[in-house]
Amino acid sequence: MLSFQHRVDSIEQGVKIMDVLADYDDFQFKNNIKPDYCNAGGINQWSEDCDGYGNSGWESWSDDETGEDDPRKYLEDLKANGGE
Repeated sequence: MLSFQHRVDSIEQGVKIMDVLADYDDFQFKNNIKPDYCNAGGINQWSEDCDGYGNSGWESWSDDETGEDDPRKYLEDLKANGGE
């Protein structure tokens, strides 16, 4: 099936939306609104070379400086090191 996608302006906003959607899915499951199912969440970014062959497209987000690909951990590390 098609994936649900929503543009965000920052990693912080993307993480917040992922958390809200996960909480909502959990609420629906616990209250028998939605049967058992499978889902996945994440943040994608546009890349001019998403496949290593010069083809542009969407790829999973990662920080260029650290290589961190978990947006929650990235924000935690940034905060711990005096970042925003």
